[in-house]
Amino acid sequence: MFYILLNNGGDITYTGCITQLYLFSASEGFECLLLTVMSYDRYVAICNPLHYISIMTNPYCVKLVIICWLAALSMTLIFDTQISLLLFCGPNIIDHFFCDLLPLLEIACSDTSIVRQQIYLLSILLIITPTIIIIISYTKIMSSILRIPSTTGRQKAFSTCSSHLIVVSIFYWTIFCVYIFATKEKSSTISKISSLLYIVFTPMVNPIVYSLKNKDIMKAIRNTIKKMTWFGNYL
Repeated sequence: MFYILLNNGGDITYTGCITQLYLFSASEGFECLLLTVMSYDRYVAICNPLHYISIMTNPYCVKLVIICWLAALSMTLIFDTQISLLLFCGPNIIDHFFCDLLPLLEIACSDTSIVRQQIYLLSILLIITPTIIIIISYTKIMSSILRIPSTTGRQKAFSTCSSHLIVVSIFYWTIFCVYIFATKEKSSTISKISSLLYIVFTPMVNPIVYSLKNKDIMKAIRNTIKKMTWFGNYL
């Protein structure tokens, strides 16, 4: 994306475009599944706190991450292979920052109905199903939080999952807008802006959202600000 912005456009080979699409799709699919696993982690932490250490062990977490990667890599390989079989015989100009799925289908000159059906199926597996699981998890989490008698306890329990909930809201909202509720009437500018939210904005805010509750990081940030203020006053 930076290369295109700096050079007012750019070229990419067909193989490079398909490879980029596969790596991008696999990464997005993995994040969908990983956020779902994280919602389960929050569910266990809030609803079964006494069994959390025995359930969410390090080997179990590693297995969940490996399963997410394998599922994302294998499922996205199916439709990426199908896309590689499409014919592109017209002006192969993609009106986007990268080789995204929908812009590629728009410039294809062969039948894309099979690919679109595969997209809907993968959307159910990688987007809709994880969303339902996350909603169910947070419904049970909120129910458990509301049963906590003290206000301090409720605030502490909610702060445990607030960071994850913020990231999930941003990520899934943009994913749904781009892929699930996508329409031909939607302008390419809106699609590109929506894409920027989940490929740039969400990864950028992840460290901020997840780290601000860490006391050591907050202390380091305050010390850095104090040093910068002192240095500025000294100059």
